[in-house]
Amino acid sequence: MDVRQSKRILCALLAATVVACGGAAPVASAPTPTATIHYTPEPTEAPRATVVPRATEVSAPIAPIAPPAPDYTALPVAENNPAALAKQIVLVESGLRDPDVTGAQLKWLGHLQQLTYGRLADYPEWREGVLAALPTAFRGAVANALEAGDQLRTMHGAIPKVLPDWKIVEAAPIEDLMSYYKEAQAQFGVPWYYLAAIHLVETRIGRIRGLSSAGAQGPMQFMPATWAMYGRGDINDTHDAILGAARYLVAAGAPGNMPKALFAYNHSQAYVNALIDYADVMKSDPAAYRGYHGWQVYYPTTDGPILMPVGWTK
Repeated sequence: MDVRQSKRILCALLAATVVACGGAAPVASAPTPTATIHYTPEPTEAPRATVVPRATEVSAPIAPIAPPAPDYTALPVAENNPAALAKQIVLVESGLRDPDVTGAQLKWLGHLQQLTYGRLADYPEWREGVLAALPTAFRGAVANALEAGDQLRTMHGAIPKVLPDWKIVEAAPIEDLMSYYKEAQAQFGVPWYYLAAIHLVETRIGRIRGLSSAGAQGPMQFMPATWAMYGRGDINDTHDAILGAARYLVAAGAPGNMPKALFAYNHSQAYVNALIDYADVMKSDPAAYRGYHGWQVYYPTTDGPILMPVGWTK
């Protein structure tokens, strides 16, 4: 289904709270007969007391009811109008930078971040207004990521007629991957965020297992001949591949000339521009990697992009 035809999903919460107050009227005694009793008077009705509600009861505030938490087991859906989308992006970016957000919730927010950016790519006329509505703390990161996506889309050719011979797997844990990036940085001097950007663009943080259209292999997509020169160990091993990528980048001019080194990795200026944009986001805010780590594999088809979830095979 074309993403431009997706319907907007709204969540509404209606709450009504009733505060009741009051108390029972005191019971009045019956009238007392006179001293000389010649008749029995008819009893008179006791006056009713006026019930005054206690001030604490009439002025007690009504506690707000929080909206229900998202269903983190369901596929996230990006909002379909600019005002709602801006609010959703603020929610996502805040959550991704909260260290208490982990596990399924973190993964779900990362996937939703990917979808919200995709929505803005589909409706570029919304972009200026949505960015203006974001807090300054998030605006630059979102703008850079959107620009990176724009650059990568210029590299796409015709829509493939057949699905790739891939297998989709879970990404390695963030902590493990960060340790590999940092190890490569310490050993070769290549900043970790460039390695993370390559990992993101090439295989969605290692989720794609299989050959590229050009025959590249492994989580960092090496051609076999290049791996023979710069790789050590297993081309399909995440740790070995990340160190191999750093070794290759150094041979191509990193860290002194990162644009030149990145161009050697893929001879496309749009590719280089995208990697620099993603890297700049993570350099400014390392927590941004937590969002990118949750991005999923989508593949273009004539009927629109399809999600390839973990476990997908051709």
